[in-house]
Amino acid sequence: MVTSAHEGLHRIFQERPEILTPVFAVLGIELPQKATVAVLTPDVTETKPLERRVDTVMRIGPSDGDDFLLAIESQTARKPDKESSWPYYVAYLQSKYRLPVLLLVVCQDPSTAKWATGPFDCGTRGWTTQRTSPLVAGPHNLPVITDQRTAAAKPGLAAIAAVAHANSPDSDAILEALGRALQGIDGEAADYFNEFLEVNLGKTPAGDNWRRIMSFVSYYPGQGTVRETAYLEGKSEGKVEGKVEGEAESVLLVLEERDIPVPDAARERILTCTEPDVLNLWLRRAVRAQSIDDVFADDVELGGD
Repeated sequence: MVTSAHEGLHRIFQERPEILTPVFAVLGIELPQKATVAVLTPDVTETKPLERRVDTVMRIGPSDGDDFLLAIESQTARKPDKESSWPYYVAYLQSKYRLPVLLLVVCQDPSTAKWATGPFDCGTRGWTTQRTSPLVAGPHNLPVITDQRTAAAKPGLAAIAAVAHANSPDSDAILEALGRALQGIDGEAADYFNEFLEVNLGKTPAGDNWRRIMSFVSYYPGQGTVRETAYLEGKSEGKVEGKVEGEAESVLLVLEERDIPVPDAARERILTCTEPDVLNLWLRRAVRAQSIDDVFADDVELGGD
């Protein structure tokens, strides 16, 4: 799994290569659904101590044509040295593998995307020896996906587009749609995209919103969601303690989001509760409660204090 925002924006193509086809479609390049994908070493270091490393390198075997290499770079800001290192990557990979090379740069802001498009020329006196024109995916061309069904059908594209549009006015709607879409897809895939968003959005307003959304939809009980299933499986394996802590925090998070005051005694009561059924009940009540008293109403029936 990715460990940083920079890593996430290129590693997602390694770990979820199925998103290559919709991303290429956005860029105006046809790539069939059926294609072999092999991740190659990103090392382009010469024998002398000058280390150069591409973020991600993949060999693509499309069903309708010859193989080619795809070099992917994650770029969060303009870096002039890339104007010379990118052409080097392309030339080196073409020479090493004897295959055509495409360079894809994934950006998170329009100004960086505009710069990354190039072209970057090497030449003088009116003659161009080499021209490098990267493909660029970013907020200028990745789709704004606010429809839950579309997000569920193309979760990889929706995830990377959500990162690209993290600073746009549509960010909240994009994340809401994706959060609900993840509840209906395969558990492993849902976990991957959830973590991808959490890492890449980081400690930003969009990241805070994503954690709020996932805390709410992930623990909404009785709906057969991916997270609820994981919770029940964890419970059966004796892993209730960590799940209970997560549920207690979810109750407090919902109350905080709804601006309902939580006295210290009530907070302590929620955090020390060890009964999953009681916490589930409190969470349902927190969604509609007008005060903390509404959350604790009639708890005697479930063994509450």
